[in-house]
Amino acid sequence: MAITLADAKLNTQDDIDLTVIDEFRKSSWLLDNLQFDQAVNPSGGGATLTYGYTRLVAERGAAFRPYNTEYDVAEARRARYSVDLVPLGGAFEIDRVLANLGPAATNEVTLQMQQTIKAANAYFSDQVINGERVPTPNGETGFDGLDVALAGSATELGAEVVHDWTGEALGDDRARANDALDLLDEFLGLLDGTPSALLGNKQTIARVKSLARRAGYYTRSEDAFGRAIDGYDGIPLIDLGAKAGTSDPVIPVEVRPIASGEDDEAAPVGGLSDLYAVRLGLDGFHGVTTTAGNLVQQWLPDFSTAYAVKRGEVELGPVAVALKATKAAAVLRNIRVR
Repeated sequence: MAITLADAKLNTQDDIDLTVIDEFRKSSWLLDNLQFDQAVNPSGGGATLTYGYTRLVAERGAAFRPYNTEYDVAEARRARYSVDLVPLGGAFEIDRVLANLGPAATNEVTLQMQQTIKAANAYFSDQVINGERVPTPNGETGFDGLDVALAGSATELGAEVVHDWTGEALGDDRARANDALDLLDEFLGLLDGTPSALLGNKQTIARVKSLARRAGYYTRSEDAFGRAIDGYDGIPLIDLGAKAGTSDPVIPVEVRPIASGEDDEAAPVGGLSDLYAVRLGLDGFHGVTTTAGNLVQQWLPDFSTAYAVKRGEVELGPVAVALKATKAAAVLRNIRVR
């Protein structure tokens, strides 16, 4: 069974839980739209929080068969993957004297809850792109993100060259703009269906919006909270924002070694970033959680007991992500944005 944060909201009667879920939804387009497969049952002796699945890594072709001959034999290829579910969130402490100073909407408890939710959203987005499994004494923590999953795959495009989409490079040059649009459409064509979203940082999203306006493909829609979402031909353009606790974008803009020709040595090129496309769904890219379905939980500080400093927590999960088909996600590398 699949569940979203909107579904989780319907399953709770607590006003505080409703508010916390809404904060998660409003802070992240990805979390608001991602489906979570309730597939892992943590109960019972020897149970684990591991989700195993099969990823379609290569499709097979087809052909005409001349009479009195046989088809050439070919098979689609699959690979077995697994991911461990882990909780993510944060904790904070507040002195009981400071807890309720000011209006309820702006007091210290409200502020700390909002900031913890914001950080959890940012960290989840970071892991979706940049996550890597980390061995610990208690087992692996975290999951491989799209940067790892798509490296060297059939849906990784442009890893060896620079695609200069800066305003200076495109300018009023219609031919260069058309080349960029052709590349973008080729990139979208790598997927096995229409992408649910294009994921980038502020600069890559700005460049795609510029191309969309040139081609007449710029669109706008509204999310569940009435906010405008920019799109490329109806595909939402989502800025994943900054990493938790920093101003560094989740999808970095960085210097990379790129060779200008086959026989040339790689030289550093600055201002390069990536653009990701994902098709969300249980047969594509989706989240995983437990059968309990408690996607979001919160524990408010209890000031009714002794001790002056109380602890609060917010937690998402346990969760992980799964890429069921390689062609449900793609990455366009080395877009020069500045």
